[in-house]
Amino acid sequence: MTVYKDQRFDEERALYGSNGIIVENCRFEGPADGESAMKESSDITVKGSFFDLRYPFWHDDGLKITDSIMTENCRASMWYSKDIHIENSKLHGIKALRECSDVIIEGSDIISPEFGWSVNNIKMRDTSAQSEYFMMRSAGLDFEKVELKGKYSFQYISDSVFEDCDFDTKDAFWHAKNVRVRNCHIKGEYLAWYCENVTFENCTIIGTQPLCYCKGLKLINCRMENCDLSFEKSEADADIKGSIDSVKNPLKGIIRADRVGEIIMDEEWAKGEVILRE
Repeated sequence: MTVYKDQRFDEERALYGSNGIIVENCRFEGPADGESAMKESSDITVKGSFFDLRYPFWHDDGLKITDSIMTENCRASMWYSKDIHIENSKLHGIKALRECSDVIIEGSDIISPEFGWSVNNIKMRDTSAQSEYFMMRSAGLDFEKVELKGKYSFQYISDSVFEDCDFDTKDAFWHAKNVRVRNCHIKGEYLAWYCENVTFENCTIIGTQPLCYCKGLKLINCRMENCDLSFEKSEADADIKGSIDSVKNPLKGIIRADRVGEIIMDEEWAKGEVILRE
């Protein structure tokens, strides 16, 4: 393998088309302002390096990045690539990770609007993220101990599992399909509208007007805080511990809770049943 160590690269396509390289303690920055440093490459290992230029990893196959930094100037860092493993790194450029597959991210920090669009098979562990439209139209997400702050997250995702996560994000899980969310804390407005076959288990859900227009929705042993106008036009099987501020016109199914502040059933099509425990 070719090793590049303690070097600086700023030219266009600096290591284009490389195969079997190690890049250690290098910096991709400088006056030439070149793009696409390792485009069309394979079997790449990057350690302790700094990226301040655009599009470094496009159409790559086999990429391992550890202890590295991608600044806000490192725009669209990983597109159309596969077999990616990122550890203990900072991904701070806009539009990182798009149309990639077979990705693992561990112990990292993400600050990236439009992160993770159209990705297939991604595992994320012990990672924090700030993003808008996070993971849109992606499939096969497997997240554990992920902290997220943002807006419009997980829209149009499918076939995914989330466990022990903390999400503070409005409009999350819109149009999601075949998703299971376990032991998570989810705060935000308008949660999971138009979703299909989504299950929340042992979760705390906080925020106005959650879980509307859903099909095949399940809640198992969940808590709901400050949740008014919940379940409108939804097909739901819900088991809630504690109270719900209000339930409005569920389409069908059963919603069980200890208390409900207000039950609104003012449409003839609203056939859902609300059962209060004694």
